[in-house]
Amino acid sequence: MVTEPITRRTLNRTLLDRQLLLNRADMGPDDAVAHLLGLQSQNASSAYPGLWTRLAGFEFGALGTLLTERRLVRTVLMRNTVHLVTASDALRLRPWLQPALDRGLRSSQWGAGVAGVDRDALVAAGREVLAEQPLGNPELRCLLGARFPAADPESLVSALRVWAPLVQVPPRGLWGVPGPLRHAFADDWLGAPLAAGPDPAGLVRRYLAAFGPATPADMQKWSGVTGLKKVFAAMQLRTYTAEDGQVLYDLPDAELTDPGVPVPARYVADFDNLLLSHADRTRILGDVPKSRVITVNGIVRGTILVDGFVGGTWRFDRSKDTTALVVTPFTPLPTPVRHTLESEGERLLTAAYGGPGEVRLEQS
Repeated sequence: MVTEPITRRTLNRTLLDRQLLLNRADMGPDDAVAHLLGLQSQNASSAYPGLWTRLAGFEFGALGTLLTERRLVRTVLMRNTVHLVTASDALRLRPWLQPALDRGLRSSQWGAGVAGVDRDALVAAGREVLAEQPLGNPELRCLLGARFPAADPESLVSALRVWAPLVQVPPRGLWGVPGPLRHAFADDWLGAPLAAGPDPAGLVRRYLAAFGPATPADMQKWSGVTGLKKVFAAMQLRTYTAEDGQVLYDLPDAELTDPGVPVPARYVADFDNLLLSHADRTRILGDVPKSRVITVNGIVRGTILVDGFVGGTWRFDRSKDTTALVVTPFTPLPTPVRHTLESEGERLLTAAYGGPGEVRLEQS
């Protein structure tokens, strides 16, 4: 197999380009979500700054409209976490991911709580109780617990989310709109059945279009799906050799981005898949330890990009009287970078909260 060498900086610029972070893209949020194969939505608000930093003219209300119109949905998918995806991808991805979801449940704290529970019976019971209207976890715990008294009620709800394709319905996920977590069956909510079967090769192509060049281990990290080496090997893909000797795969006609292209400072949302979709994250973290942005309990902080690589963290800080965006750089920032972050931060605060606020730079 003939491979070409590729540098970490080229991987960085190429990833940013494919993630719509090199230049803001002129596309709608639904098209962007489709291209990105979803945005992690464990934190229901993460997708809003995640799309704002990628798209020209993005308005927070537009994403809420797509959720209420059921063109986008929030559902458990990759890595057993909630993702914001298009309606068609919710139906397409779930069958492919189901074995990984099942494996995750078995190894979780909830697996023992549903030991002995008949899977089909639980799914049928869930469909019955959710037939009339979406319900939240407290109602599901009560209703399912009464039908399966020997099982742990919390585990029953967790198992139902894995064994059945549930979506989290609005107002959950709408920016600035409080609302309880409520579930519905995806096929009922979307008015369409799940895909008849997975298309692994097609999904490899889409993953590489958004995250490549990459290894099978990278795609496994993104998805939780195993056995991808055989899928990659059976496809006609271009190969590269990374600086550490790993063989990376890419689409045959995909272009690499010039490593010398300048990258403006960017705000990347918390839990963004930019940081979560490769086994080797040095293409975006550089030499920054993972522990500086991902905590031991799995919290993924919002990050800033400085020259394309993670250079610090950021967060919204709201109180009764003030709205601020707090930036914590890992090293002193050059004056032009600081000015860009201040101006971009002011725009983000206006987009998110409808008015100016304070951009505060703090020491790490």
